[in-house]
Formats: sequence, structure tokens, C-alpha cells
Amino acid sequence: MALTTRELARMIERAGMYLPKLPDEEFDAPLGTSTGAGVIFGATGGVMEAALRTAKEWITGESGETVEFKEVRGTEGIKEASYQIGDLKLNVCVASGLKNAKKVLESVKSGEKEYHFIEIMGCPGGCVNGGGQPVQQAAVRNFIDLKARRAAALYENDKNKPIRKSHENPVVKEVYETYLGSYGSHKAHEILHTSYKKRNRF
Repeated sequence: MALTTRELARMIERAGMYLPKLPDEEFDAPLGTSTGAGVIFGATGGVMEAALRTAKEWITGESGETVEFKEVRGTEGIKEASYQIGDLKLNVCVASGLKNAKKVLESVKSGEKEYHFIEIMGCPGGCVNGGGQPVQQAAVRNFIDLKARRAAALYENDKNKPIRKSHENPVVKEVYETYLGSYGSHKAHEILHTSYKKRNRF
């Protein structure tokens, strides 16, 4: 089940809530604990960058201060980058919009391109440009790149987070330690992974 931004806004309006007048309080646990890596998932390239932050640390064994992989950022439909992480030269690709996804997959299938990791988001620009986002009037959307502005807000939020890597989230660590075991364990794979099959639309 998913709740879109517009649906949440309608629920708040129907409940008669006016957020600026509400007193500040803590989020319910564990929902108040997040990382910068989790924040940027909404922008195209965000899932890739979050994964690269953890991969770099796990492969090299060095935490390092640099956690930004700006080559996979931006609202272009297809972005490619190569990173030297330890002894591994990692080739990655980010695509958003199904037309671009098709191009990337066809280039891999033909042998023209070879990547270690591909991120694909259905909406051009990522979730920040998804169908459930607030609708703006033509006078705004025809002159302002809303997906770029929304993505920029996510990256600003990420920059200001005290924890910026997914694997450093204390709640996630606790779940693994007390229930799932190690990262990549059989139990974690069984519970957290899924597979897809073709379904009829109706």
C-alpha cells in the first residue's frame, strides 16, 4: 500500500489540521530516524548514490568523508558514470522515464553497454515528479523545472543530516542485529526481497 503526497495533503485538510499551528514533537519510533541516503531516494540517481556510499565503505574498508556521487545526480533521462572503488572500476547507469529505461536495456542486451549496476525509475526525474505529487498550474510548471527544484530540496536535506549512509541508521542496524542477522543473510533475503511477474492490468 502507498500513500501519495496529494492523498496525504487531502487527509490533513479533511482532518482540519493546520500544520504551522501544531506544537513540535518527536516522530513515532522508528519513523523519526532517517539518513541522508534515505532522503535522496526520491530523486533520479538517489538510490544509486545511496548504494554507492555503502559500497565504497564496504569494499575499501574506509569510511571517508566524501559521500557525494554527483555524476549520477541531475534530471537527465540517462546518466552514466565510472568510479574507482578499491581495485574495482564500477560502471553505473541511471535512467528515469520508461522510454529511457528501454534505451538502456536495449543497449545492454545488444552488448553495446556493460554496467555493474543500473537504477531505473519509471517517472522522469524520479519520484519527485511522480503522479501523486502536487499538481501545479501551467503558469508555474511551464517556466519552472519542478523536478529539479524538488530534487535540490532533497539533496539539501541530505547534506544537513547527521547520518548520511544507509548502513549507519541505528534502527536498521538494530533490526539486523536482533532479527535478520547479517546483511545479505538468507533470512534478510527471504523477507526483504521480492520478485515480479507479468500481471494483467485489470
